Amino acid sequence: MPVSARSWGVLAVLCGAIFLEGIDVAMLNVALPSIRADLGLSTGMLSGVVSAYVLGYGGFMLLGGRAADLLGRRRMFLLWLVVFLVFSGLGGFADEGWVLLVARFVTGVAAAFMTPAGLSLITTTFPEGPVRNRALLIYAGTAAGGFALGLVIGGLLTAFGWRWVFFAPVLMSAVILAAAIPLLRKPDGERPAAGGFDLTGAVLVTTAMMLLVYGVVRLEHPADGWPLTVAAFAGGLALLAAFVAVERRAAHPLVRLGIFRSKALVRANVTAALLTASFFGFQFLVTLYLQELRGWSTIQTGLAMLAAAADVVLAPILTPWLVNRYGNAKVVFAGLLSGLLAYALFLGVGLDWVYAAMLPSMLLIGLMFAFVYGPLTIVATDGIAEHEQGLAGGLINSSFQFGAALGLSAVTAVNVAALGAATGAEAGLAAMRAALVVPVTATLLAAVIAAVGLRARARAAEPVPVRA
Repeated sequence: MPVSARSWGVLAVLCGAIFLEGIDVAMLNVALPSIRADLGLSTGMLSGVVSAYVLGYGGFMLLGGRAADLLGRRRMFLLWLVVFLVFSGLGGFADEGWVLLVARFVTGVAAAFMTPAGLSLITTTFPEGPVRNRALLIYAGTAAGGFALGLVIGGLLTAFGWRWVFFAPVLMSAVILAAAIPLLRKPDGERPAAGGFDLTGAVLVTTAMMLLVYGVVRLEHPADGWPLTVAAFAGGLALLAAFVAVERRAAHPLVRLGIFRSKALVRANVTAALLTASFFGFQFLVTLYLQELRGWSTIQTGLAMLAAAADVVLAPILTPWLVNRYGNAKVVFAGLLSGLLAYALFLGVGLDWVYAAMLPSMLLIGLMFAFVYGPLTIVATDGIAEHEQGLAGGLINSSFQFGAALGLSAVTAVNVAALGAATGAEAGLAAMRAALVVPVTATLLAAVIAAVGLRARARAAEPVPVRA
């Protein structure tokens, strides 16, 4: 079935939006020291600026995915793109920490509604099969490339002033919005989902997700008020249990629990969380290593990580061919093995390493993202009914976001515990090596899950003997 030029234009717009989301997060991370110096923010407030976005994004993602199905994907995408634009601009004008907190929280909420709407627009615009797979792989490669390039661009913009880290997304959002309005049309025959809106379920799952993400963020400093951390996890799990009970009885549930009967979907979501946990944890540790232990500048650090963005080229060119030839499961497994080797090689890092010694790990990480990120998105949305594509998109993006928060918190907790009261470069290096075990372990677990999926597919493909 031929795909129209307008459909490829839609893909370009949606790729622009996911690139915007990735570059926005990366640029802010690079600008944090400059923001602290200019506004005089405490360490707690600075950490809160990062956590506010994660809370908004992770807390509202499931609600955002279902809202796209219930209220219209085009409507949700355009509305929340405008909100993203406005509150990113608000952050650029901030003169106090609380303004930054509000701006980043609402920007995270906007991304939580915009991202699953964009993903479901792709899965409903392109027919299931090789064409959709190619579109999803291009989309996923753009998302990962946005984060990698954001480190470099953020360093350049911060040199002119940290406020440009907020103003640049405003300009990008305006361009994307101008292109999206004429290109995104309501699909022929699209009907709103039947039934009402499960308000009780929405409140329960959103509050539960926010508490769980907050608990994960607090793990970065486990000794700092541990009763509150335990209470956050306990409250989140209790509300999640209440949500499941409500959904079982709801006439029109926010999340149809039967969707989790798909073992492939569950494996894809768990693997997605482990993938981003490993990468974001590793990226954080490498940033500390290069800037604090080696004295590299923000621009040098960004350029060093640029090789990990190789998936921007590989994802749309090589990955579709591999998926068509070998299938998603084998490609995902190969990608995870690449990542496992990348992190294992970095365990031997030293204070005198030249960049050539780091380059193999960076390139292998690029391979991992090219082979895993896109195919996981395909697996998580394949075979899902059209009226639940927003929900499937919300689930996989929730897993990516929750995994990123978990990975950052885990490596920070291990690094702080291993360092203790010690000081000096050698002590810092030893602590970093200890924390590198986190991404290695996460990727190993993901590879095991992928191997289980491969075995399940092999069993399903075996011919059933027929008795004469």
